[in-house]
Amino acid sequence: VRELFAATQEARLRGYSAGRFSFNVKGGRCETCSGDGILQIEMQFLPDVYVPCETCQGKRYNREALEVTWKGMTIADVLELQVEDALERFSAVPAIRNRLKTLSEVGLGYLRLGQAATTLSGGEAQRIKLATELARRSTGRTMYILDEPTTGLHFADVDRLLHVLHRLVDGGNSVIVIEHNLDVIKTADWVIDLGPDGGSRGGELIAEGTPEQVAKVKRSHTGRYLTLALKGEPIHSLE
Repeated sequence: VRELFAATQEARLRGYSAGRFSFNVKGGRCETCSGDGILQIEMQFLPDVYVPCETCQGKRYNREALEVTWKGMTIADVLELQVEDALERFSAVPAIRNRLKTLSEVGLGYLRLGQAATTLSGGEAQRIKLATELARRSTGRTMYILDEPTTGLHFADVDRLLHVLHRLVDGGNSVIVIEHNLDVIKTADWVIDLGPDGGSRGGELIAEGTPEQVAKVKRSHTGRYLTLALKGEPIHSLE
């Protein structure tokens, strides 16, 4: 996106490089807030308060950087777009569109482009890493280990994520998922069930095999619910 803004006529006339449109370095960022868009006010005996920067109005950039536009949008406007909206805006820019498409495919279409990493949940952070891998050329020799990647996802987005995971497997890669979601478990090639319970009462191998084989193990809590899930009954999680 920074390179796209640097390629505009206005940016070239001013001699701006792509770095001018980064809020992490001096040049284009607002120096009052160092590109954070917010200011920290220390309250001594109370928790610190964070307020929008009065200089940039929370936009993170200085006036000169915001004077450059692409199709009527400033760099700050672009970073406020959600992934799904940005997909439409950048439909004619393959380098950007393809990356946004992978984010949408893993169920992150609602994120803002400029959203701070510190505001992401663990599941969201994992799916961003997964999207980054999908955007690369697959070697077919990678092992992916994901810890409950469906956390916080709507059922429809779980289906989209499963489609992505199966694409990785079809490409010759291996995917190991630690998960309670039965929609994920029932589509796995191989299930390993540890238990019989959690914490100090767990850690024992209770069952392993295909979902159908695990469903037949009477001692397995997972197997009991998996039996219902394989019949199409609406049970989505073991939690």
